Amino acid sequence: MIRPDLTAPRSDTGDLEDAIDALFGRPAEEGLTYAMVVQQGGQTLVERYGTQPGNLFQPDPVEVGPDTPLVSWSVAKSIVHAAVGVLVADGRVELSEPAPIAEWQGTDKEPITLLDLLEMRSGLRFAEEYVDAEHSDCIAMLFGAGSDDHAAYAAALPLDHPIGMVWNYSSGSTNIVCRVLGDIVGGGEAASREQRTREFLDERLFGPVGMSSADPRFDPAGTWVGSSYVHATATDFARFGELYLRDGIVGGERILPEGWVAHARTRVADEPDSGFGYGRHWWLWPDLPDSLAAHGYDGQYVIVVPQQDAVIVHLGKTDAAVRPLLVQHLRRVIRCL
Repeated sequence: MIRPDLTAPRSDTGDLEDAIDALFGRPAEEGLTYAMVVQQGGQTLVERYGTQPGNLFQPDPVEVGPDTPLVSWSVAKSIVHAAVGVLVADGRVELSEPAPIAEWQGTDKEPITLLDLLEMRSGLRFAEEYVDAEHSDCIAMLFGAGSDDHAAYAAALPLDHPIGMVWNYSSGSTNIVCRVLGDIVGGGEAASREQRTREFLDERLFGPVGMSSADPRFDPAGTWVGSSYVHATATDFARFGELYLRDGIVGGERILPEGWVAHARTRVADEPDSGFGYGRHWWLWPDLPDSLAAHGYDGQYVIVVPQQDAVIVHLGKTDAAVRPLLVQHLRRVIRCL
C-alpha cells in the first residue's frame, strides 16, 4: 500500500495550472479524473472536466461537463450529516438518546444512539469491503441479501463490540441513520416515504444550498441510501463544501445549527493505514488545520480547507491501491492556493 506523504515540502510545487495538468495527465494505471473544481474566497479558480467511461449507471462513455451528474459514493455520508443537522435544528432528534429502531427494543442493541452511529462506534458488526463479496457486508447490503432494505440488513447484524467503544467505518451505520431520518420526515409506505424524504432534502438542504442537480437514490423500502448515492454535478458538490466552509450559512441564511460544523470535525478515531482522522461522518486531514473532507470510493473528494478559505472537489475513478498518489496530487493543488 502506498502511503500519502503528509509532510511533502511546499517548494517546487509549481502553479495551480501545472498541478491541475498533472492531475488530469496521470497515467491510466493511476486513475482518471472526470471533474475538478477549486474554489477560494467564494470564487471559482478551476473548473475542468474529462471523459467518464461506461459504468454501472451509464453504459456508454460520457464527455463530462458542467451539467453532468456524477455519483458521490461515500461523499454522501457527509451529506447525511448535514441532513441530520437540519433535524437537530428543528428539535426533531436528540443524538444522545437511543436510536428509534423498532427491532432493537428489548435487545442488547437498544442503547445504541444516533451519535454512536454518526461516530461509527455502534459496536455492530459490519465488514466495509468493496471487492471480496464473500466477506463483504457492504456488497451484501447494497447488491445482495440486503438489497431490498439496506437499513434492515445492517440493523440485524450482531454486536461485536461494546457500544460506543470501538470505531468501525460502516456504510450500514449510515443507512440506519437514513432510516431514522425517513421515519421522521416521511414514514408510511415506500413510495410516500421516498417522496417525503426527497421533499425534505430539496426544501431544507439542496434547495437552500443551490444544489439543483442533487439526486439522492433510494432502496426498495423507500430509504435514502445515504451511504453511497447522491448524484450531482461537480459544482453542486462544491456548493455543499461551501456550506461547511461557511459554518452552515448560505447567503446569510443559517442552514445548519450553530456548532454543527464543529460537531463534524470532532475527532473520533485515526485511520492508521491512510493517515487520516475521522470525525462524525467526515474525514479529517491532520496536516490541514480545521479541515473537513468527504471521501468516496474510486477517489471522490470534497475537501474543505478553512486555512486557505477553499473547497476542492475531485470526481473520478482511482483504484484503492494507488489512491494515495491521487491524494498527493490533491495536496499539491492545496499547496498552490
